[in-house]
Amino acid sequence: MNLTILGCYAATPRSLTNPTAQVLEMKNRMFLIDCGEGTQVQLRKNKLRFSKINHIFISHLHGDHFYGLIGLVSTFALLNRQNDLHVYGPKGIKEVTLLQLKLSNSYTGYNLYFHELESKESQVVFEDDKVVVTTIPLIHRVYTNGYLFTEKPDDRKLNIEAVQKYKIETCYYQKIKSGSDITLDDGRTIPNKELTFDPPAPKSYAFCSDTVYNEAIVPIINNVDVLYHESTFLESEAHLCERTMHATARQAAAIAKQANAGKLILGHFSTRYGNIELFKEEAATVFENTELADDGKVFKL
Repeated sequence: MNLTILGCYAATPRSLTNPTAQVLEMKNRMFLIDCGEGTQVQLRKNKLRFSKINHIFISHLHGDHFYGLIGLVSTFALLNRQNDLHVYGPKGIKEVTLLQLKLSNSYTGYNLYFHELESKESQVVFEDDKVVVTTIPLIHRVYTNGYLFTEKPDDRKLNIEAVQKYKIETCYYQKIKSGSDITLDDGRTIPNKELTFDPPAPKSYAFCSDTVYNEAIVPIINNVDVLYHESTFLESEAHLCERTMHATARQAAAIAKQANAGKLILGHFSTRYGNIELFKEEAATVFENTELADDGKVFKL
């Protein structure tokens, strides 16, 4: 599981910083999360393959989180994309995207599907045989969701020495890996735990941007391996959170601690601050295993 930060700063792009976008690689899938201005340029800079992105998750309809979408959709068309593209986001994402394609006469040659979200309750929005994606309802100035990406458990690992010891035929291997006990020809039943090893524990990643401090999300993200949580302000500017509906680094750390997260990654920094290390220092007083996002940074999880 790898996370590449394409952009992690709030509000506006600058010469050296980009608005929110990141790529999560999980179980050989590549998910794009948010798509601020400059996303496709950042994809190229980070040498990420456009063609592997089949699912895009937009948290909310503020420009610094989706203004790069129409450019990316159009570039996919220019590159003669053939694969279907699925876009998940708030109701309105379809209208705003299709209007731009219509007025620019730039319809895609590939299938473009929109999955518009309105529920204020957590719901599964994507699932295949390897990964489940669930919404995390957030509180912001407009309808907003975070996303929880969770691996499905792998098959159990075959203990070759054990199956050979009991002279079990290879045609039963998949059944054993799926968790079944095996009955031998002499009537003995061999418990699955004797024939297999536990697979690696499934990993999970939660993306939470933008939001005020909101303890209601804790049960949804409980025991998450990695939590990305917005930290627009430091505590010295906490008075701005109520008006802008953002959070501080200390508040993000409090959520991580309550959720028993394995790691906290801070992002969505206000550009008023010249030194983002201050965010880590503040959060670490509450939750020690804290790291900072930054444009181009890759977390190997």
